[in-house]
Amino acid sequence: MLAVAHRAGNTLAGLRAALAAGVDLVEADVHLYRGALEVRHSRAIGPHLYWDRTTGVTRRRDIVVPELEDVLAVAGDDPRMMLDLKGTSLAVADRVAATLRERRPGVPVAVCTKQWRMLDAFADLDDARRLYSAANTRQLRRLLALTRGGRVDGVSIRLRLLTPPVMAELRRATGLILAWSVDTEQELARARQLGVTGVISKNMPMLSRLVT
Repeated sequence: MLAVAHRAGNTLAGLRAALAAGVDLVEADVHLYRGALEVRHSRAIGPHLYWDRTTGVTRRRDIVVPELEDVLAVAGDDPRMMLDLKGTSLAVADRVAATLRERRPGVPVAVCTKQWRMLDAFADLDDARRLYSAANTRQLRRLLALTRGGRVDGVSIRLRLLTPPVMAELRRATGLILAWSVDTEQELARARQLGVTGVISKNMPMLSRLVT
């Protein structure tokens, strides 16, 4: 079972720690904001504030938000990056694809998003694995319809949406099924029972046990 460090790539220290722990992939959330590719999970509220369900409202001046080039510089040629593209504008995908071509040509990378049209920007990158993400039942229904039409590189699905029948359908379309968020032992046990390919988790001790 693959171990994916959820949001660990959103800070440079978290990225270094996750790579050192030997996880299979490190997720980083990428937003295009005011012309910059910012790596963060929180949402921008105007020019000075960010909001996150976990931390609430924070001031931009009080936190360090790395840009994608900073993250890629730390990762170097390591192929274990998974970039989760955020927002609704397709421009973020074009900018990320251009950055990868310039900064990491030939280096494997995983790219996932709930805005599937963004994945088209990576069609000509042979080393980019494109993952279709689904967070709710509506998106899952659309994803199942899409996968019935042919194979895909991989999928990233909220754990509670997965059932044995859904897994059976997905297996016919891809060999990579990631479940999120899997942060407790009970969730890990359910993911194992379902037979997912990998788990996306913020629980680094649990991921370290999976790796070893």
